[in-house]
Parts: sequence; structure tokens; C-alpha cells
Amino acid sequence: MADKGDIGWRVMAGAAAFAGGFVAKKVITLAWKKSTGKEPPTNPESPDVALAEAIGWAVVMGVGMEVSRLLATRVAAHQWAKGTGQLPQNLKAEV
Repeated sequence: MADKGDIGWRVMAGAAAFAGGFVAKKVITLAWKKSTGKEPPTNPESPDVALAEAIGWAVVMGVGMEVSRLLATRVAAHQWAKGTGQLPQNLKAEV
């Protein structure tokens, strides 16, 4: 059974990743609109969407969301360590 610290960390990390993803999607969509002058594809899998546009959107969203999740989790880990005095067990570097 997981201890309370582990559960607390999982909740905190999940909330941080969710918030980071929400903000990232808004920012990426806005940047797409500014750079291309049109809305991002709502269904990139559709054959009606140009292949280059579908691939571009998939790459931008994939990289952007993962970077956002990574940064949000790192900030949460920093705050967790500040509050508890140590990093969560699964984030400790093995040396």
C-alpha cells in the first residue's frame, strides 16, 4: 500500500500536469492561429485536412504538451521538496 506522501505527490503531480496541459493547449492554439492565420485542425485524422497541416499540428501539439507536462511536474517537484524536505521517491536520481 502506498504511503500518504506518495499519494499526496501523485495528486499534486497529476494536478500540475493537468494545469500545464490546459495552459499549453490554449497557448499552442493561439500561436497556431497567429502563425498560420487560421484555426488548428479539429480532426487531423480526417482526409479533408491537408497532410502537411495534420502532421504539423500533431508535432506541435505533441512536443508542446510534453514539454508543458515536464515543466509543470518539475515545478511541482521543486515545491514538494521545499515543503517536505525531500524529493518524491520516484524522482530521486540514482547515482
